[in-house]
Amino acid sequence: MNKLLLAGAVALSAVLAAPLSPALAKKAPKASPVATLDTDNDSTVDLNELNKAAEALFGKLEKDNDGTLDKKELQGRLSKEAFASADPDKDGTLTKDEFLSAVSSLFKGADPDNDGTLDDKEFASKQGKAVLRVTR
Repeated sequence: MNKLLLAGAVALSAVLAAPLSPALAKKAPKASPVATLDTDNDSTVDLNELNKAAEALFGKLEKDNDGTLDKKELQGRLSKEAFASADPDKDGTLTKDEFLSAVSSLFKGADPDNDGTLDDKEFASKQGKAVLRVTR
């Protein structure tokens, strides 16, 4: 009887120690854009908060230390049109100021009520998703 209990305990511990399969593992819910970008905790994201995230992303993407981002470094985060609009000198790269100008334009496009802030509903729009691509 003791051997049977011991065998059962060993089998149970093996099952409990095994990682869950991806199908069974519950994914943690993703934090909302406002929750991750709202540094002043007012339940919205303004352009200053967005620029902080965009500057951090610029630093992360800027791999060759030339102070600019080219299309390859941007990894598709800006459409061709947005890139061309943000590159007034047409040198094929964006300085940090040019990148932040593009972020500002995207922000304005995602703010249809023109209140100077974005909420989760605005981030869910096509324009809001474009904003998120330049902040994460």
